[in-house]
Amino acid sequence: MSVPSDLLEILACPKCKQLVELSAEGDYILCSGCRLRYPVRDDIPVMLIDEADSY
Repeated sequence: MSVPSDLLEILACPKCKQLVELSAEGDYILCSGCRLRYPVRDDIPVMLIDEADSY
């Protein structure tokens, strides 16, 4: 299972407020604006800036 598409439509990056997308593998939420990736753990996006990595 992955992050539902209706949830992805309303998610925004907590840092820059841009829309985000799911990585091809489904294990990260990607923000192309500030180039951060947020982990997805147990099908739940962890949208905390402290948990994000640069890509």
